Amino acid sequence: MAGNSKRRGAIRKDGTKKGMVVGSGGQSRRALRGKGPTPPGDLRPGHPKQKAAARRAAQQDQQRRRPVAGRRGDGEGPETVLGRNPVVECLRAGVPATALHVATGMPADERVAEAVALAAEAGISILEVPRNDLDRITGGALHQGMALQVPPYSYAHPDELLERAANSGRPALAVALDGVTDPRNLGAVVRSVSAFGGHGVVVPQRRAAGMTAVAWRTSAGTAARLPVARATNLTRTLREYASAGLMVAGLAADGDVSLDDLDLATGPLVLVTGSEGKGLSRLVRETCDVTVSIPLAGNVESLNASVATGVVLAEVARRRRVGR
Repeated sequence: MAGNSKRRGAIRKDGTKKGMVVGSGGQSRRALRGKGPTPPGDLRPGHPKQKAAARRAAQQDQQRRRPVAGRRGDGEGPETVLGRNPVVECLRAGVPATALHVATGMPADERVAEAVALAAEAGISILEVPRNDLDRITGGALHQGMALQVPPYSYAHPDELLERAANSGRPALAVALDGVTDPRNLGAVVRSVSAFGGHGVVVPQRRAAGMTAVAWRTSAGTAARLPVARATNLTRTLREYASAGLMVAGLAADGDVSLDDLDLATGPLVLVTGSEGKGLSRLVRETCDVTVSIPLAGNVESLNASVATGVVLAEVARRRRVGR
């Protein structure tokens, strides 16, 4: 009887029946079947590896969408200058370029017409491309329908500045930048060195501004006539210049001598300018034969790096003219 009561239904404590017990209908057997191999962590939602893979994919997508222009900031890689005004300014300054991209069907205003005319005059390829293609070229950045491709800058070797000075028949005059990171300062220094008869500019390979399109544009075209050399180790390059007979003078607010008393101006000279915030680095300062300060009014603490360099170069040029 016990077996029959289990099949027909159990008896509750109050004497009523529960009814027939529902079977699994084979569902338990199916539940025991394997679900296949466990997928790798980067494919399992919520898994740490999957979250990390999603972050990496988002970062790569952001890199693809980032504007190409100024990405490296050192002049080593090609650049793409974006926007109508920047493109026109680069073409006016004679920035070397390989191609001008113009979006198809873009309304032609004065800037577009000038850019096309300047590019044609300079022999730069003018390519009319669909706006979608221009979006892809520029990584989705705002381009206003125009993009200018600029090749990597061709840096000189530091020794070439010495050769240039020897061939000029004048005492060597060069400027070395120590930790200057703003390409506009670099371009302004290049312009000043060219204006006051210098033979070139030296920049460090790392942690310093390079000859980007911005630097070239700020130089007002003088970068086409004045070499910019890149030094693997600026301190070692300055020592080599000293061995070649150049005196090394560093600009510093607490300099050993005032610019008015710089007697080294008429001889072979390399002028070193540090960053606006930190000034000369320790090793570079120890390499200098002398540090020079610029007399300033009491209410002015310091000058912009490129402005200070221009002031000293102007004084050096004046003394060299007087000394002839």
